[in-house]
Amino acid sequence: MNLTKTNKVYIIAIATILLVILDQVVKMLVHHNMEVGDVTQVFSWFNLCYVENPGFAFGMQLGGNAGKIILSLFRLVMIGALIYGIGHLLKRGNVPTGIYVGAVLILAGAIGNMVDSMFYGLLLDTQSGGFLMGEVIDMIHLPLFKWENCPSFLSFLVGHDGYFFGAIFNCADAYISVAVVYLLLFQYKFFK
Repeated sequence: MNLTKTNKVYIIAIATILLVILDQVVKMLVHHNMEVGDVTQVFSWFNLCYVENPGFAFGMQLGGNAGKIILSLFRLVMIGALIYGIGHLLKRGNVPTGIYVGAVLILAGAIGNMVDSMFYGLLLDTQSGGFLMGEVIDMIHLPLFKWENCPSFLSFLVGHDGYFFGAIFNCADAYISVAVVYLLLFQYKFFK
């Protein structure tokens, strides 16, 4: 089936909106059903942990209020660049569907975390940062295995609890991470 440019625009917009809604629904379910700091073990390798992250992906921070503003502005610029890039791809035509899938996942992830930053500081009872100062809600923790003697150059892969990939993240972070890995592994030829 050959989709028209207009149909692709609608599909991309609807997919992005649905992914952002899913991200926000999961975050609100966690916020309204758990206390900050709560941990619920779902499986031995999957925990729900309610964390309010003042920084960006996997708890990294830029530092203070100025860092939050810089991060928010960066997110806005990236969202604009992604929308422009998707528009450029649509004009170009003959683009593999996988490129659009990756772009939509990255765009939805960026928008999902931007919503947190923009509004959670104003709307959530656990935060008081104000506009663009909200903290991102993270909840997914995958303690896959203990890595006792991790080489120092790979220490970023181990959380404070000693587990490989000990970071706590959210759906938006997962969208972005999965998309980047997918694009690098399966769509690298397009970027040549």
